[in-house]
Amino acid sequence: MKYLDIPTLTRINSFLDNVDVGDLMVRGNLEAYSCKLAGLDKKLSRSLEEEVMESSSPSELSKSPVGPLVDSNSRKTLIYLILTLNHIYPDYDFTLLRAQHFCKEESLVGIQELVSARLLEAAKVWESTPGLGEEPLTDAVWAGIDEVISLAESDVYRQVLECGSGYRSDLESDPFGEKGSVWSFNYFFYNKKAKRILYFSCRGMSKSAIELSQTTDGARYNTDTEGELEADAATSMANDMDL
Repeated sequence: MKYLDIPTLTRINSFLDNVDVGDLMVRGNLEAYSCKLAGLDKKLSRSLEEEVMESSSPSELSKSPVGPLVDSNSRKTLIYLILTLNHIYPDYDFTLLRAQHFCKEESLVGIQELVSARLLEAAKVWESTPGLGEEPLTDAVWAGIDEVISLAESDVYRQVLECGSGYRSDLESDPFGEKGSVWSFNYFFYNKKAKRILYFSCRGMSKSAIELSQTTDGARYNTDTEGELEADAATSMANDMDL
């Protein structure tokens, strides 16, 4: 998959990178990719397709959130969703996700309403930021998405962060379990005809949790550094004694 550098999305991403809205920090991201596979993606796609066929139940083969998995187009959709996550979050591995870990959205209006509600406070910051507030934040977001993906021609999916199959997002398995996350959403807009996929995610992070995490990380770093210095000193002393 190839990352698509879209100036409109870059402008929005720069704003959504870290928006202070009082008790929360809002962090969002929009990334678009071409679904034309090559190299490692192509190799991984082939192995994933085999694993999906082998691990899917008869009911999933006939019906799933991405379509019947006996259909190669449905399997491709699932693989594109997985590969997109792998590209955006390279420190995590999503290859164990399957069709039941995603949900197909039927109402774009419902998505837009939820996004508007979540970004309400961030939108106020956008309006007061010089050079950005000429149009409402959500208008800019949806115009940018439509420009890249053509909403009228796209299917929309989201990752299910907890489901009956036993999968639950946590800090070790993927980034959506990040401590301090008060709310979050993630949507995949897939235009099969254009062979493009756009990912839109956002989360509201508790400031107190972020500060606690930074303090903990700092303390851990200091402890590790002190341990390394003590080990270096011990090694140096041993070398001196040998001399």
